Amino acid sequence: MDARKANIYKFLSGDKQYIIPVYQRIYSWEIEECKRLWFDIVDMQKKNKNGHFVGSIVSITENDSPSDMSKFTIIDGQQRITTLMLLLLALRDYAFIHREEKSINWKKINNSFLKNPDEDDDSQYKLLLTETDKDILISLIEKRPIDENLNSRLISNYNYFFSNIKNMDLSLQDIYEAIGKLQIVNINLDRTSDEPQVIFESLNSTGKELSESDLIRNFVLMGLDNKQQKDIYKNIWRPMEQLFRYEKQTLLMDRFFRDYLTMKLARIPKLDKIYEEFKMYTNNCEFSTLEDLCKDLYMYARYYTNMIFEQGANKNLINLYKEIKYLKMEVAFPFLLKIHYDFERNLINEDELVSIIKLCISYVFRRNICDIPTNSLNKTFATLKNEINVDDYINSIKAFFILKDDYKIFPNDEKFSSALKVKDIYHMRIRNYILSSLENFNNKAPINIENYTIEHIMPQTKNLSNVWKKELGKNYETVQKKYLHTIGNLTLTAYNSEMSNKSFSEKMEMNGGFKESALRLNSYVVKQNEWNEKIIKERASILV
Repeated sequence: MDARKANIYKFLSGDKQYIIPVYQRIYSWEIEECKRLWFDIVDMQKKNKNGHFVGSIVSITENDSPSDMSKFTIIDGQQRITTLMLLLLALRDYAFIHREEKSINWKKINNSFLKNPDEDDDSQYKLLLTETDKDILISLIEKRPIDENLNSRLISNYNYFFSNIKNMDLSLQDIYEAIGKLQIVNINLDRTSDEPQVIFESLNSTGKELSESDLIRNFVLMGLDNKQQKDIYKNIWRPMEQLFRYEKQTLLMDRFFRDYLTMKLARIPKLDKIYEEFKMYTNNCEFSTLEDLCKDLYMYARYYTNMIFEQGANKNLINLYKEIKYLKMEVAFPFLLKIHYDFERNLINEDELVSIIKLCISYVFRRNICDIPTNSLNKTFATLKNEINVDDYINSIKAFFILKDDYKIFPNDEKFSSALKVKDIYHMRIRNYILSSLENFNNKAPINIENYTIEHIMPQTKNLSNVWKKELGKNYETVQKKYLHTIGNLTLTAYNSEMSNKSFSEKMEMNGGFKESALRLNSYVVKQNEWNEKIIKERASILV
């Protein structure tokens, strides 16, 4: 290992190239990190400081022949060096636009710190990123048109720096000098004596902390030779990453790896130990090669992203995925991954898969209505796969649920019905799910509940009109308090504000009132001449 202090210009100058390997995460610094760097630059220059330490760059020498360009693989510091390149790019471009001022030499920035002018093809660029990041950075360097709809942190951070340079907090000369004062520690490793993976894990950069999925990708790919790295990354790992949408990719992939391990191990790894658990799993897993493991991860990632993004070729499954999302059933994902895998292996058919998912939904929903604590659900679903008898698949799962008692109980129809009739539905997070399910059950022309609002037939106001008091009876206060937010008193309407606190007969006869409603939820309501405790209870029983 060779560690040397250097400024940014010295680090970049000369015939050299820094390459980001495929196992590194894509560029992920956001505006916040750029703001911090810009503040440090302005503060350093205005206070006339001699320098500012921005962190370390750790690399492995790939080619250091005196007759050839030196090439280095960066294993830590990608975010830092890429951000500095974007700053230099913005400075070069602003200086080029205002080149008549001749305050700084834009060609020097371009040919000394961004490009190797005597090289061809990819070798002409000082920094080579991975995948789409590579193409975007090259397009910025070459001033090529970039799709304005492209979502990229490279572009947004470049624009941030350009805007700050334009605002002239510092002169161009001051910015150029300040960048030259930025100090790094350049750590160069020897493949024969240093252990890059161990060093990578132990580094504690001042930048954006590595996620569990970042560490896992690094662990899987870093140990492979260069050809295997590129093949597995291009054909398996990158397609898997692209299943997870850009905006929340890291968060969702961390969750996926945790649920994958939970499914495999039948226990739940701690949130900050996912990477450690994954390493231990690979030591004893069923796969003889890392390529087979990656193929398995990709297969399960397809199931996972279909569920979280409510997508796929099967409409029945998509509708169930929507229910899962409404109910926030992430705790069931490890088990749901397992049954999707068994479905693809033809251990169960589509009807059986649907039936099992519905059973899981019912379990979570009924417990919610019955106010049973949810803290045991994650362990229940983590171990449920162990109860499967492949010779009697469906019945073995049903038996598992039937035999649960106490805090793991699957509420039966009687307990569930009793609870649902008196439950405060209105203040539940899943109230729209409940009303939408009731309205659209076996409905060939389902409605979009987002086009409606929830209506309290008996109004919420504390100052009930005399008409309502008379209709509800002498115990009207008790009736209102007990049934106001329950299923028997709730419906949907597009005329919530018009109905307001009107009497039941006015709500019935008004323009857009219950009599004109085509909603199935109102089919009982339109047959009534009054609204009171008896009718609310009767409607609740029908809906339940």
